[in-house]
Amino acid sequence: MGLDLKPLLVREKTQLESFTNKVVAIDAYNAIYQFLAIIRGPEGLHLTDSQGRVTSHITGLLFRNINFLTMGIKPVYVFDGKPPSLKSAEIEKRKQIKKEATVKYEKAISAGDMEDARKYAQQTTSMRDGMVEDSKKLLDLFGIPHIQAPSEGEATAASLTITGQAFASASQDFDSILFGAKRLVRNFTNSGRRKLPNRNSYIEVLPEMIEFQKNLDSMGLTRQELVDTGILIGTDFNPDGFERVGPKTAIKMIKQHKRLEDIPQIQEQLEQIPFDQIRKIFLEPEVAKIDKIEFGETDYEGIVKYLSEERDFSKDRVETSMNRLKKSLEKKSQTLDQFF
Repeated sequence: MGLDLKPLLVREKTQLESFTNKVVAIDAYNAIYQFLAIIRGPEGLHLTDSQGRVTSHITGLLFRNINFLTMGIKPVYVFDGKPPSLKSAEIEKRKQIKKEATVKYEKAISAGDMEDARKYAQQTTSMRDGMVEDSKKLLDLFGIPHIQAPSEGEATAASLTITGQAFASASQDFDSILFGAKRLVRNFTNSGRRKLPNRNSYIEVLPEMIEFQKNLDSMGLTRQELVDTGILIGTDFNPDGFERVGPKTAIKMIKQHKRLEDIPQIQEQLEQIPFDQIRKIFLEPEVAKIDKIEFGETDYEGIVKYLSEERDFSKDRVETSMNRLKKSLEKKSQTLDQFF
């Protein structure tokens, strides 16, 4: 369910425009899950084409990337590979939550409670066959690079910031910080106006930046000490964490004792957790080796053809959106030409 580092971190609100001309490595699965959860019909069901294939993720990728490119942002999507075996417990836990949410969704539909139905439908979100291929095809048409990570996508995205090939990594999960991302930006793929659950009001969701070194300095920790703090709280690789240890207690323990092995009151629990393996996952992650990130040209006609002919999108709507992008980029190019 993700690492609960939120209470410990310095998070700074920002704007999408602040990423203009910068490469941002996006946790692709995290972004796609967001699109699948948010982009739904009135009963909470996914958008689909005439063959019943889900198109919510494609819709999200289409309009979000048009916004990115219009702003001059350079997105790179990093896809998960095979998860570490230690993640199996967390994966099973997530499956169970989705099963329970499915039952609650059906009850809400039967009761005619559309607000609850939509809420529970979002909790059933899962990746299906073909979704990754759909996403990569659209990214290729946009000329947006995508990277296949050997394991955790967040680890490779973080690595790109460490090597200087990306300015920041983008994900909702705080695990990126344990992977050493120089900068983590949250709300990057879901910023904008959002309706509050069960209320007829809206909020503006802004991106927030978390700077790695600034947070280490603020907490007075080394990277390994931060990883140990995460293990105490609970990561995807030990989801239950330690009994009666929350974020504030965890950091207090680590600041006092420096490492897990030296905290007296957790030694019995520690024997049940492969903490050395978890440390290694974060401190020495398996990542894709990338020599150079290359961006391509946007195939405007190809995008319109794919979406309208193969996935039943409105041709007029897609053409209008793509023309907006083309005019925006042409205007920027003319301005640069005049400047030089």
